[in-house]
Amino acid sequence: MVEATVGVGAEACRPAGVAGYGVRNPAPSPPARCLISSPQTSDGSVLADLSPVIAATTEWLTRAYPASGGALASALCEAQARQAVTVAAWLRYPTVTDAALLGIAGPGGSARLDRISGADPDGDRGADDAAWRSWVDEVVASWAACLLTDPELAADAVAGLAGGDHTGGAAPDFRRLVAPDDRDRRAAALLRHPDLVASVAALHHPQLLGRLGRALIA
Repeated sequence: MVEATVGVGAEACRPAGVAGYGVRNPAPSPPARCLISSPQTSDGSVLADLSPVIAATTEWLTRAYPASGGALASALCEAQARQAVTVAAWLRYPTVTDAALLGIAGPGGSARLDRISGADPDGDRGADDAAWRSWVDEVVASWAACLLTDPELAADAVAGLAGGDHTGGAAPDFRRLVAPDDRDRRAAALLRHPDLVASVAALHHPQLLGRLGRALIA
């Protein structure tokens, strides 16, 4: 089984081997509080590495829509956000080639997301904060918000990963995304509230429906 939930509050993780970045042009670091394992095949070889984008986009979502409660709630909220972001990223960049092109072009950053959500004004940011925000992927964040607020869409999205480069032929475990219990829902009450995340979800909702072969209902 592919591990879809990763450690929280662990040692720093930095992008390694991302296409388009070398010694003279180092990639900015994603959030330091995440430890992410890249998906692997049965023989242990690493597949497309989207971990910097997944880490940064998860960080953005959990800052914009923080957990309701203490440390445990924060961990549960982050786990749900990370699973949603992982599914969204795997759908958005389904092949190794797609992931490599993302490394060259870059994910775009969080600028528009910050504007429409009102999260973290520019004046409150340091250089490190700006660096990880450059790894945020707007489409992935929007798709993740859609999945967190629509259980049927989340189930379809997970099913849509079958046969892609990221699963390695295994069945990923995204239980906290598709079947959250009451504790999960309480912890991620803001993140899963359709009205609160509507501005983010609406940005690329039609594209997600198209990716899953669904018709947009007027």
